[in-house]
Amino acid sequence: MRYDKEDLQAALRVLRQGGIIVYPTDTVWGIGCDATNPEAVARIYALKKREDSKSMLVLLDSAAKLDYYVDVPESAEMLLDSVCEKGIPSSKEDSTSQSDCSPAKPLTIIYPNARHLAPNLIAEDGSIGIRITKEPFSNALCAQLKRPIVSTSANISGEPTARYFREINGLILDHTDYVCLFRRDDETPHEPSTIIKINADNSFKIIRP
Repeated sequence: MRYDKEDLQAALRVLRQGGIIVYPTDTVWGIGCDATNPEAVARIYALKKREDSKSMLVLLDSAAKLDYYVDVPESAEMLLDSVCEKGIPSSKEDSTSQSDCSPAKPLTIIYPNARHLAPNLIAEDGSIGIRITKEPFSNALCAQLKRPIVSTSANISGEPTARYFREINGLILDHTDYVCLFRRDDETPHEPSTIIKINADNSFKIIRP
């Protein structure tokens, strides 16, 4: 499925102007903005009725860009190198082992020492969740914006996550600056990403398998 370039450019214009969008990702539909813009980030928190003490994750198009935004411990590099082929460790205990793996799916890693991002995105312990998206539309958005993009599920906090575009709350659609056209009719099931928190000492913990 190919996206329309005009759709992509319209979304990019909004992001560059500090607006917020609804867009398809490698998991569920998301609400997004330039992850370096604190005013846009604050608008998403307000729209979702979510406390800004609960940080949101961001998308990048390439692992090569991670070092600019976070510390990347060796264990994170191991996961990024191997997850597509081997899956992730199934144990929830802190570990650096790559044995006993489950099938791969989108992977969000929470990294220590976040920087060069909107301060209201970063967790109290200085960490931030980042996912390298391979989905074509969101990947192109990140690549052409040349900055990370916020990715948070397109729902009001406490409400069920919208599995498909048609399930998105109209309040969300009415209060964002652009709603992308790509994949609106796609009802292929998508799972939430695996979430793993990496510690500076190279240990990690699986938050969501």
